[in-house]
Amino acid sequence: MKKWSIGKPSPEVSAELSRKGGLSPLCASILVSRGIDTLEKAQAFFNSNKDEEPLSDPFLIKDMPEAAEIITEAAESGELICIYGDYDCDGITATAILYSYLECFGANVTYHINMRSDGYGLCESAVRKLAEDGVKLIVTVDNGISAVEEARLVKELGMRLVITDHHRPGDTLPDAEAVVNPHRTDCTSPYKELCGCGVALKLIAAMDGGDYSAALEQFSDLAALATIADVVPLTGENREIVSRGLHYLENTENLGLTALMECAGVKKPVSSTAAAFSIVPRINASGRFGSASDAVDMLLSDDPEEAAALARKLDELNSQRKEAEAVVMKDITERIQADPSVLFNRVLVIYGEGWHHGVIGIVAARLVERFGKPVFILSDDGDEARGSARSVEGFSVFEALSHCSDILTKFGGHSGAGGFSLPKERVSDFDRALQEYAGSEFEHMPVYSINADKLILPDELTPESVQSLAVLEPFGECNKQPLFLVKSARILEVVPLSKGAHTKLMLSYGNVGFSGLMFGKPAEEFPFKPGDMLDMLVFPVLNVYNGRTSVDLRIQDYRPSGVSQPKYFNAKEAYEKWKRNEGIEPALAMRVIPSRDELAIIYRIIAKAGGIYGDVLFSLLDENVISYCKLRIALDIFAELGFITYDIFTDYAKLIPNAPKAAIESSEIFQKLQGSLKS
Repeated sequence: MKKWSIGKPSPEVSAELSRKGGLSPLCASILVSRGIDTLEKAQAFFNSNKDEEPLSDPFLIKDMPEAAEIITEAAESGELICIYGDYDCDGITATAILYSYLECFGANVTYHINMRSDGYGLCESAVRKLAEDGVKLIVTVDNGISAVEEARLVKELGMRLVITDHHRPGDTLPDAEAVVNPHRTDCTSPYKELCGCGVALKLIAAMDGGDYSAALEQFSDLAALATIADVVPLTGENREIVSRGLHYLENTENLGLTALMECAGVKKPVSSTAAAFSIVPRINASGRFGSASDAVDMLLSDDPEEAAALARKLDELNSQRKEAEAVVMKDITERIQADPSVLFNRVLVIYGEGWHHGVIGIVAARLVERFGKPVFILSDDGDEARGSARSVEGFSVFEALSHCSDILTKFGGHSGAGGFSLPKERVSDFDRALQEYAGSEFEHMPVYSINADKLILPDELTPESVQSLAVLEPFGECNKQPLFLVKSARILEVVPLSKGAHTKLMLSYGNVGFSGLMFGKPAEEFPFKPGDMLDMLVFPVLNVYNGRTSVDLRIQDYRPSGVSQPKYFNAKEAYEKWKRNEGIEPALAMRVIPSRDELAIIYRIIAKAGGIYGDVLFSLLDENVISYCKLRIALDIFAELGFITYDIFTDYAKLIPNAPKAAIESSEIFQKLQGSLKS
């Protein structure tokens, strides 16, 4: 079960904002839930102040005037300019827009993007090769802020360097002709949260004398994709870039984008969700499984056949990415099923051989969502292990890696994610150091949490109110798609979709009927049945059929109605602490050791069903009597005695038919707990 955080917007403040701002009551309540509780804050959110330009003067970014002048002079003099980008969507699109602009400018321009195996940012071998090729000016996009040594080499080889980046700088800036980064401590530009392509877009506007017109018309479609891909906040100027970009994306003149959207089956109008889940992964796949140059060439192509061929190639690489993810996930699933003890650690550290480095970060993110803990996945890379980490709010990956820096050969990242390398023989040391760090820094480990805007009532789920939420788009980081709590909805029917790949629930919520949709959740894995009552986190969507518009609910998470979240997580923490052999106090032991009668109750439910999911089993018990901790201990005892099998990955307990009889007192687990009462 995941932790839920539900907003409670003031009805009075929401009503006032609705009246003054001309917003629907539902829309106003969402804004208030997110802290946008005055008309002035709402105007700032919508960029609706007519006295100000939506995008600030590009020359306000430190070193932007120098960068624009240097690049313009190099273009006019015919010097060979190299755009040096990164191999993800942000770097690829930034490379494409700056290359395209300079080419139209008449510049002598080329580009370079590392292979993933070369690592991130400027590298010595590439810099030397560019010097041999006659490059006179290197312009980085989406990288370079940490390239202190490489910048020195550029100067030694007689080239000039302009850095444009958005990653946070270290204590020392590279020695370059210009370092354009809004996160510089001496940069006074008003908006800091641009992605790398956003900085490149502002550079193009600066080279046009500060006028955004041409830059936005020609390149905001690519800048929008990059802004969505890099998960930067969709607030302020980013909101304007994405709004404009999605508009232009509908009728983009970029042949590569058109071909890629056709491959991905993206329909118009293009939403930020479609961009995030259909377009961006295909661009990223080129850097993960092939060469990012394929994506750049696709975006620069003026030949429809070439653009279509490259789009198909990216589509195939994305399929390979999915297959590689499935392989890694299958290996990890089998490993956890064979040895579940790893799941009781404060931090999940999983090391494997032969896993593709391009997908371990994606898999780590999925495991964070599945198990609610920070996840560090490592795979072999010659004599080293390379890793990728994803975390939950409150546990900083970067700080954790910094604590282990004496073990690591290289690391970087931020609070939510990071990458690192270390000698293979020190993986166990790394795991131990991470667990020690988590244990010393956190009495109670942070857990994965889903934030919803409010409890929504049935009469608020009308087509008109759902349609009114469109003014909040585009959705993304710091402006999530509205998510609501539906409380005590009754399941009327469970309907398999697409041969069981997806599930539709026919629901009764306050005597109003709704369809609840769960994509990627096979009906056979859905644990509940008609008649059961669920609490759900949903976002509503409009469904038009035969000229009639209705509201469907996309279900993001669900749980049995009536579960006490504080009790559940306290009990879960107690159980995991016991499984880590951190001891259990006698007072707590008295509350979590199941009695013979309680064991009999739990066993009878499992026996009657033959097999049952843990969430369903828990919903059938009185949690004031049998807590989650007590239930899990009971399942451990039954599994030890050979009464059941329990798959911790799927949370499924299955009865073993005709299992030999055994006394509960013979269980080592039961004996150990009884012993703790006497300590």
